[in-house]
Amino acid sequence: MPKSFYIGGTMSLLDDILAHNREYVEDQNTGYVDTDTKCSKMPSREMAIVTCMDTRLVNFLEDSMDIGRGEAKIVKTAGNCITGPFDGVVRSLLVCIYELGVNEIFIIGHHECGMAKTTAKDLTEKMLARGIAPEAIHMIRKEMERWADGFTHPAENVEDTVDELRMNPLIPKDVPIHGLIFHPRTGEIEVIVNGYTQMKQYYEKN
Repeated sequence: MPKSFYIGGTMSLLDDILAHNREYVEDQNTGYVDTDTKCSKMPSREMAIVTCMDTRLVNFLEDSMDIGRGEAKIVKTAGNCITGPFDGVVRSLLVCIYELGVNEIFIIGHHECGMAKTTAKDLTEKMLARGIAPEAIHMIRKEMERWADGFTHPAENVEDTVDELRMNPLIPKDVPIHGLIFHPRTGEIEVIVNGYTQMKQYYEKN
């Protein structure tokens, strides 16, 4: 049972969040209306970010890139991985591009990523320990092995993800796809793949 879950008189995590939310809403200078004129669902900087779900990146990554509310679409997943040509990340990016005006994609991995130490074997053992049926795990075993065991190094994973997207026939060739690596302690960003250079090389060859 999660340590924040209580049935008795102690406040649960959900109760704590709802209590804070009530105070937050009351403190707002102006309430939300059906159409929020200050912020659109269309990202003003026409960019989408695919990054990791690591807790250390929350708010920190956006601040390091000078990205505020309403400026970018952010897709988070474990290890910023893509597992197929039409997986959840790709589907989100298709909506970003074709419905929400996104014209650039940033794949952002980070140093010290936990996925580098995650294995299908460890996940299987922990799932079994939590009561997951072996037959349920068997159904996803091959896919889980490709996903969990295929991640070896954050920078290499960024390159692989950029390559997979670049070769995906559903992604327009005129959309730059950048690959970056973020340091969760210092906030420094390094360029692994410059999407502009990659796109220029593509057009020169074709």
